[in-house]
Amino acid sequence: MTNPSLIDRLVATVVYTEDEMNNTEYFDAVAGQWDNMRSSMFSDEVRESALRIAGVQAGRTAADLGAGTGFLTEGLLGRGLHVIAVDHSSEMLEQMKQKFAESGRLQVRQGESEKLPIGDGAVDYVFANMYLHHVEWPGDAIREMARVLKPTGTIVITDLDEHTHEFLRIEHHDRWLGFKRDDVRRWFGEAGLNDVAVVSIGQECRATSNCGGETTAIGIFAASGRK
Repeated sequence: MTNPSLIDRLVATVVYTEDEMNNTEYFDAVAGQWDNMRSSMFSDEVRESALRIAGVQAGRTAADLGAGTGFLTEGLLGRGLHVIAVDHSSEMLEQMKQKFAESGRLQVRQGESEKLPIGDGAVDYVFANMYLHHVEWPGDAIREMARVLKPTGTIVITDLDEHTHEFLRIEHHDRWLGFKRDDVRRWFGEAGLNDVAVVSIGQECRATSNCGGETTAIGIFAASGRK
């Protein structure tokens, strides 16, 4: 997949504008079951790989974008970081607040990829796990991640390789069927990031369609870059 052309953008707008509210409603509806759903799709090793690649250090501040109920946030708090967790679903964020209320190092903010509720140069790390394939314009989202990053800070995105499982658009409200790694490298470069790497982490995302029983085994990559 290349950077979205005008035709791509028009098609995406037609397909998803009607569904935009349903996307939020879907994640609100599944928030209470999300931890179990997530664990059936991919393992904790995805989180551990992202944290290793970033080389996180206690006392620093990380943004967890598309944070859901706190899959990455849990690992970051456990390593002594301060976390700004952002998600568009209020129900997901409510689940997270209940889980980590005692940490004292978590800020929860509702927001979207196009305009993150975080100031310029505010965080040492940006993490986004299984987030990019839900945003409308991935290149724009990565530039916004770079905006909130401090100089020398690090971005790590874990997401899906390009695939053909169309049921994920309908049942999981995915906007993109994964990504070509070359496109992700280019978007990082266009966002002004250095030391860009996009590598396999040796993990797969597995899901089964509710209609027809189609199953997935999609490779997961980690993309990283430094400001």
